[in-house]
Amino acid sequence: MKKILVLLLLLSACTKLKDTSYDEILGDQFVPTEQDLDALVGAAYVNWRIVLNDWDGYFRAQEASTDEVVIPARPNGWVDGGIYRRLHEHKWTADDGTIVNTWARTYAGITNCNRVIYQIESGTVPVTSGKEAILAELRVLRASYYYVLCDMYGNVPIVTDFKVPDGYLPEQNTRKQVYDFIVKEIKDNLPLLSAKNDKSTYGKFNQWAAHALLAKMYLNAEVYSGTSAWTECIAECDAIINSGAGFILEPTQRNVFVTDNENSKEIIFALPFDETYVTNWNAFDIHMETLQPASQATYNLKSTPWGGICAIPQFISTFDTQDDRYRDNWIKGQQYSAAGEPLACTMGAYTDKPLAFINEVPGIDQSEEIHGFRLGKFEIKQRASVQLSNDWPLFRYADVLMMKAECLLRNGDADAAAVEVTKVRARSFSQNPAKATVTGADLLKGSVYDYGLRNHLATTNEGGADIPYGRFLDELGWEFNQEGRRRQDLIRFKVFTKKSWFSHTPNGDYRNLYPIPRVERNKNPNLQQNDGY
Repeated sequence: MKKILVLLLLLSACTKLKDTSYDEILGDQFVPTEQDLDALVGAAYVNWRIVLNDWDGYFRAQEASTDEVVIPARPNGWVDGGIYRRLHEHKWTADDGTIVNTWARTYAGITNCNRVIYQIESGTVPVTSGKEAILAELRVLRASYYYVLCDMYGNVPIVTDFKVPDGYLPEQNTRKQVYDFIVKEIKDNLPLLSAKNDKSTYGKFNQWAAHALLAKMYLNAEVYSGTSAWTECIAECDAIINSGAGFILEPTQRNVFVTDNENSKEIIFALPFDETYVTNWNAFDIHMETLQPASQATYNLKSTPWGGICAIPQFISTFDTQDDRYRDNWIKGQQYSAAGEPLACTMGAYTDKPLAFINEVPGIDQSEEIHGFRLGKFEIKQRASVQLSNDWPLFRYADVLMMKAECLLRNGDADAAAVEVTKVRARSFSQNPAKATVTGADLLKGSVYDYGLRNHLATTNEGGADIPYGRFLDELGWEFNQEGRRRQDLIRFKVFTKKSWFSHTPNGDYRNLYPIPRVERNKNPNLQQNDGY
């Protein structure tokens, strides 16, 4: 099923275009029929995986800027003009690839949605049945792209038309206007979406994926709009919990992230990947970015990995070592080949010494092959190519329970919040089940994260006890690490621009938003730069 769906999503994205505009090709050279509809709609989804996982995209913006992971200089490079260091130190510019790429890729997704909506509404693509449901799906998909822009940049243009006059330059909207637009689009179109939760709706926006997206908007409403919406978020979560659609917590978290995870009952909305069809070089290459070259022998990989990204030691130190997520999410210790032979380092100061990943990293400016636990939440199958085939669970049932728990906590019902958190923790303490239980009093404590500078140049001590609901922030880190969301959580808990970690010191509250890319402002004088940049 996964291969069929991924192929369908790519059909329209694989066309080689000449030097004429896309709408002219559609109008003059291609006459679509109703049989083309699934492929045309599917093409509008393709941009989501590009936004999230292609090189210097949304994943890095959400993770490598935080207290969770870092891309330090390695013996084989990973300096790249200082872009990863600037991301870690919160010194990025309006010209950096992560900022430029995420904007362009997300608007490409919006343009694709607008194009197909126009084709359907204009009759260019004939639809004999289910027209309103298809349009509703595209509008909610478009809203999900605006969710990325609202989260990253805040003040962005809302464009809903595909046919625009020559020279059209959209006006900029405020973050509050973008938030209101997204919420209204979801609420208006949600009743028209399919209520099914089966293979026919997998990887698409059905009612439950829309409820999850709306819950996510309400969870961050105070950041996005200035007004909290905790109660509204709970209602959206309850709609999923009480849906009878078959969502459950998997018996082990690992089940959600295996290679063939398309049948997981925890996944609400996924981005399908399959290395057979999704073949662009950086489509889903986190294993290549985190494993060292010798690790090729561990998984019999088709290509040699490149090193790079790893966990920040302070983050790893927050884990209970009896937590299964500590064991399953991170690659650590002595590394072995698939045949069980110990591996050795291949470069730098540790050449020919044991390749044993340790929970130490000297600094953003220097590291060796052994430094830092590596990212291993998504299963790396034997003989994997540069692209993994695991589907990416953008929304999952554990997130719904935790969103509800956070809102209960912020609404003053810590004990009810603890019930939901305990449900999520229960599967992750197989060695000591008693440790899974948390109380409301636990969730009201500060964070166990030992904040402060920790590198070969400086050490400071800030701790995390002063963070309101810090223990809940810890719970989010333990459950959702490596899923492209840590920045968003740190901002909501007012940590992102306030605390120091590893080689990072606070660099201004305005860094809660990324800058509008310079290249976009040069093209459109209506775009005003975000404050501080």
